[in-house]
Amino acid sequence: MIDTPDSSRRKAAPTGEAGLEEARLRQQAIGVKLRHMFDEVVNEPIPDEFLAILRRADDNAGEKGGE
Repeated sequence: MIDTPDSSRRKAAPTGEAGLEEARLRQQAIGVKLRHMFDEVVNEPIPDEFLAILRRADDNAGEKGGE
């Protein structure tokens, strides 16, 4: 493990109800960020080259299914 100046100053995790609430808020923030990132990826356009590959695969599957 690499020692950094901040590693010796880490605070202990809060305990009790306040600690649980902080953990919930942190998890909620992570969830919001993950959903935002996922939505960005889903909404990206599909590259033309990839669409061409998919079309060829569909064509090949259709040819093999008609044998």
